[in-house]
Amino acid sequence: MANNNQVKPLHDRVIVKPAPAEDKTAGGIIIPDTAKEKPQRGIVLAAGPGKKDEPVTVKQGDRILYGKYAGTEFQFEGEQVLIMRESDILAIV
Repeated sequence: MANNNQVKPLHDRVIVKPAPAEDKTAGGIIIPDTAKEKPQRGIVLAAGPGKKDEPVTVKQGDRILYGKYAGTEFQFEGEQVLIMRESDILAIV
């Protein structure tokens, strides 16, 4: 994300860049685009300050796991990113 037009999430929101979908299985079978699953991991691009008495525990650059249907997708500077609540994050990897 560029510094001059950076999006700043509010409260307990986090902006995440999803990891690319897998192209092959562990056995080496190539997965077609129509059968690829939505990734459930990504990298935190930005995090809000948190709620009044609950600061956000993730920070920029953290690799995270999140729920399958977590967040809202949007385009920012040509990249597909997600914005979600910190409570949708399952773990920091």
